[in-house]
Amino acid sequence: MKIIINNSSMVPIYEQIVDQVKALIRRGELKENDVLPSVRTLSKELKISALTVKKAYDSLESEGFAVTVHGKGTYVAAANQELLLEEQKKELEADLELAIQKGRRYGISDEEIKSLFELILEG
Repeated sequence: MKIIINNSSMVPIYEQIVDQVKALIRRGELKENDVLPSVRTLSKELKISALTVKKAYDSLESEGFAVTVHGKGTYVAAANQELLLEEQKKELEADLELAIQKGRRYGISDEEIKSLFELILEG
């Protein structure tokens, strides 16, 4: 499992882990019943606190993406792919809304914002 932490990001490290694990599940790289690395193993690999990894795993479990069996490990739960994709779309929608608001604060017209968006999509 490949997780990359961006220490300069404003996103908390545990959220980065959660987001990346969800993306791996959505892409099918992690499947139901796949075992996740132990808290200690992942914390050593990423050179972060075990408590941070535990918080990420707890979050994944509370959202229904992971199941922890004490003494055995944490496993990928059966995930509804549509629900996961919908959740990610909502996050993207919120980010886009912030970008639009910022553009309007800068006095950029909606048409200019649309043009910028299309230009970026063509990238």
